[in-house]
Amino acid sequence: MSQAEIVTVGHGEHYETPPFAIPSKKLVMWLFIISDAVTFGAMLYGYGYLRNASSNWPSPFKFSPSIINVMIMTFVLITSSLTMLIGVRKAQAGDKSGSIKWTFITVFLGIVFAGLHLNEWRGMIAEGVTLAKNPWGSPQFGAVFFSITGLHLTHVIGGVIALTVVALGYKRGRYKAEDMEIWGLYWHFVDLVWMFVVPLVYLLNVEK
Repeated sequence: MSQAEIVTVGHGEHYETPPFAIPSKKLVMWLFIISDAVTFGAMLYGYGYLRNASSNWPSPFKFSPSIINVMIMTFVLITSSLTMLIGVRKAQAGDKSGSIKWTFITVFLGIVFAGLHLNEWRGMIAEGVTLAKNPWGSPQFGAVFFSITGLHLTHVIGGVIALTVVALGYKRGRYKAEDMEIWGLYWHFVDLVWMFVVPLVYLLNVEK
């Protein structure tokens, strides 16, 4: 068959083998990650262009508290990637309870990251930064900052919700270890994107 092969197993049960070299659900996730990477890449490229074209681009981030906060956020996100990896390994080993425990630790760390990020936003808004203006220089800074970090934060919150749903479904037997692995890929991608956001958006804009 051109698209998929129907395989017969014991007791007359049937299932379809994936038409490609990897399972279809994993392929869909990889395609989503690739398309999302293009989106983030375009936004970061646009940010770089605006930053270099502006004569009064601000450097508002002080080491304390801004960069220290970013360092804590980065540590939390990297740790969450490790806990997600452990959760996936537990699922692949058949340890359902262990996998669920580590996945919910990942969820908790994602919530901590989101809380720190929202608190950072609150502080910047209190200083007068909006999508249309900021008190330090180019008015485009606010729009770029909130757009890039907001898109990433949306992915984190979406990942927290998805991991919670999948972990609960895995506990009830609705999902399998494969599903945990697939959403682990998504979470690792979110962490990887942050590794580009930190130097480009924060470290290049440290107050001199």
